[in-house]
This record gives sequence, C-alpha cells and structure tokens, in this order.
Amino acid sequence: MSRKTPGEWLLSQNSNFEEDSFKRSSQRNAKTIAISSGKGGVGKTSVAIKLAKVLVEKGEKVLLIDCDYNLSNTAVKLGFPMESRFYELLTSQLDFEEALHKDGNFHLLSACNGHLDLFDNLNGLENLILDIIATHSHQYDSIVLDCPAGLTKEICALNSYCDHRFVVVTPDKSSITDSYSLIKVLSQKMGVREHNLIFNKVSSDKQYQRLTKTFLDTAGLYLDCRLSVLGAIPYFKENVDLFDRELLKVADSKIHKSFNYVVNKFAEKNIGTGANSHPIFSGMKTALATEQDVHSL
Repeated sequence: MSRKTPGEWLLSQNSNFEEDSFKRSSQRNAKTIAISSGKGGVGKTSVAIKLAKVLVEKGEKVLLIDCDYNLSNTAVKLGFPMESRFYELLTSQLDFEEALHKDGNFHLLSACNGHLDLFDNLNGLENLILDIIATHSHQYDSIVLDCPAGLTKEICALNSYCDHRFVVVTPDKSSITDSYSLIKVLSQKMGVREHNLIFNKVSSDKQYQRLTKTFLDTAGLYLDCRLSVLGAIPYFKENVDLFDRELLKVADSKIHKSFNYVVNKFAEKNIGTGANSHPIFSGMKTALATEQDVHSL
C-alpha cells in the first residue's frame, strides 16, 4: 500500500478537487492578477488589498486570495478575526462560500496563521489555489492573488497561471535585486515575459524615474521581456500604526489617488513602457541604465 505525499493528502481531503480541474481554466471569466515581490516587507499585502478595494469601487466583483498559507496578513490588516477557514476548506469542513470573508463585492479567502496540521502538510497547496480559481472564476470580474515573497516553484506556478503579474518593488537594493531575480526566473524558466511594476514607498520623482529607467533598460537588454510601469505609491511618513487606516481611506489621500492612477493605467490598452513622470511628483530625467545598476539604486 503506497503512502500519499503531504500534497496528495491535502488534495484527497478536498472533495471538490478533480484531476482534470485545470482543463476548466480556459473557461474562466475573471482576469487573474498575481501580486508578487522578490523580497518580503515591501508592502505587497497592502498593495493587494488596496488594488482589490479600488477595483470594487470601480464596479467589479473581486476575490482576494491570501496565498501565504500559514502566515496570513490580509485578515489582520482588514480587522477580521484570525481563523482557520482556509484549512477547513481544504479538509472539506467548509464549502467555498462559507470560507470567505465578504464585504459587498469584496470577497477574501484568508489563509492561516501558524496552523500545525497545515505546517505538517504544506506541499502542493498552490494546486488547490489554482483549482479554486478554475472552479469559481465565473463568479468574479477579478481574482487577486497575494503571493508569498520569495522565489520558489510554487510562487512561480501561481505567477505563471495568472493573466497578469504586478511586481512590487521598493527603492532599496535587496528589493530591487530580488524582484529582478523573480522576473528573470519567470522569463527564462517559465516563459512568462510580461510583467507590471509598482514602485512602493517612493519619496520623490527623481527616485521614481531612476527606478523606472533602470528596470526598463535592464529588462530590455538582458531579460527579453516586457515591463510596464504602472506607477508609484508615495512613502508614508506618518506613524507606522496609522498606515492601515490611511490605506483603506477612499477620500483624497495620496495613497488612494496613487492606486486609482495605477488601476486606471492598467486598464488602458496601451500601457506605455516609457518613464513618464508620476502625477504625485514633479518630472525629472534620468540616465541610461546598465545591467549592474539593478544592484546599486
């Protein structure tokens, strides 16, 4: 009698899983967006939440999936209780609708926090996420994946499956290097050559222009892929504990205006690959980048 791998065990616990589920992916209706970063701590979860909320404001029905299976932060940022609905969905204790947090047309499938059984059987969960997308895509206009930080085969699988990828980059060397590495692997190993960039925690247009120019030039010369810069999110200078409150505002904050700009630019059919000034800054020119500049900004 053969023993199941942890991934197979989890799949076997989900009564809705079918071996040919991925064949249904061609029937999906929702656009799928993976929010990724090479490095943790760049504000990726905040970007995912705010992006989903802005899409809802624009009339869409949106599902946000927290793919950081055992270190979930989406529920925490939104003020929802930390629960084990994700694990209960995997083990067929809840159905999909019961596992969701719902706020109008904003739906969240949160993950777990330090769940011991999930920790012991963590492999293969990206397959379940993809099955959820394939099964429930017809219910939504957009499905946003808050992917874990890093560079693993699981993260690459989620990014490769999605229609669009938003890579969140901050102006520090480690974030730039790690994001470049993520894009490189997706391009050269997975054949995924179109990515969207969001620069977070940007303090000036000079910095924004330098980041933009460097990434676009480097990708064009060395990665054989197309990068579209969607815009910048300004650095929040107030107390850190006030950020989540500011993030969820729908008034005239710079953060909200910046995300509206990002979503509107993404919606355009002719997203440019040039380094235009961001409206929250004043314009400024930059010099041509070299391959090594990705490590020196």
